[in-house]
Amino acid sequence: MPDNGLLPTPSQTVGPFFHYALPYAGGPEVVPAWRPEAITVRGRVLDGAGAPVGDALVEIWQADGTGAVPARPGGYKRAGHGFSGFGRCETDAAGAYWFSTLKPAGIGAGAPYIAVLVFARGLLKPVRTRLYFPEDAAAHGTDPLLAEVPADRRGTLIAEREEDGAYRFDVRLQGERETVFFAI
Repeated sequence: MPDNGLLPTPSQTVGPFFHYALPYAGGPEVVPAWRPEAITVRGRVLDGAGAPVGDALVEIWQADGTGAVPARPGGYKRAGHGFSGFGRCETDAAGAYWFSTLKPAGIGAGAPYIAVLVFARGLLKPVRTRLYFPEDAAAHGTDPLLAEVPADRRGTLIAEREEDGAYRFDVRLQGERETVFFAI
């Protein structure tokens, strides 16, 4: 303790400002929902106790249906009809998020996936994971990154197909069935 009787200031995390400062109009619409090949990806962000994280931000990056990653000038701008390859959605009070996008094709030997980043309170940096699709089980065996994940944890990276055709991908930040996160 310093001689002057003052205590050190505790360290602080940034936020929670993500769902106020970073979302933008049309952010969850990677492709317009009216397009015939559009799919819906939705889920919830949950903390270690299974409670919803209502002030998080989910970001996705992905290839298109041919495996091409948008790299043209303005590729991340919404043109009303095109595919941007990038989306951003804040979570609501129930921790829920959604995206209208395309199912990507695999790149190289990898299985089709969507890269997912989650910004949330208590995290100094976003956590990174991947969403794989349940119907691509054969390709999961050849995916180089998925092969590095212990077999008993791979299920946390595979979305579930819902009755209405949407894909559900819950992100658990800690605790039982914690989502596998990757370092870069």
